Amino acid sequence: MADEEILQRIMEGVREGDETLVTEWTGKAITAGLEPLVVINDGLTKGIQAVGTLFGNGTYFLPDLLLGAKAMDAGIKVIEPLMAGKKREFLGRVLMGTVQGDLHEIGKNIVIMMLKTAGFEVLDLGVDVPAQRFIEQTLEFKPDIIGISALLTTTVGRQKEIVELLQEEGLREKVKVMIGGAPINQNWADTIGADGYAEDASVAVEVAKRLLGMSVG
Repeated sequence: MADEEILQRIMEGVREGDETLVTEWTGKAITAGLEPLVVINDGLTKGIQAVGTLFGNGTYFLPDLLLGAKAMDAGIKVIEPLMAGKKREFLGRVLMGTVQGDLHEIGKNIVIMMLKTAGFEVLDLGVDVPAQRFIEQTLEFKPDIIGISALLTTTVGRQKEIVELLQEEGLREKVKVMIGGAPINQNWADTIGADGYAEDASVAVEVAKRLLGMSVG
């Protein structure tokens, strides 16, 4: 079977959100001798980009987006052991999490998928994340951007706490801070000293690119 056909099957598997299919064909790609980075770039990434396009034009909905993400991750897990010494090209690194006391994650997960689709490497800390954990993972992961989500009026103050802690730890000048969530607006971002505010997932990609000095056109 031609390499192009194998990659096409992987792409279609991600687009369809079929973890089993993606795992199977990613394994076949490796057996056939395809380079891991080729499988990622020309199979898995193209698949998630297709998912992002379908989501953006209203053909796909949140469940489809999440299924596509899981399918892509399934393929990545097959390839990861072979990636030693090989460097994937990303637009930048983003550390994402929902603040302590807040269990909302749907909005955060959509933003993460849109960022991944756009070519960012994203580490998801999940929900109910203490401020100190943002600091610890900033030191370990060394992100370009920290994305902080808060969906409750009672938890938005945690965003300010994290920004202040970054300052105290001498990390504030090393990362850009992007915030979001239903109660959040630009005024709050300005008040706490965040670098960017994203009102929805599509805007988050534009903001992230702008924060890193990239063209958003």
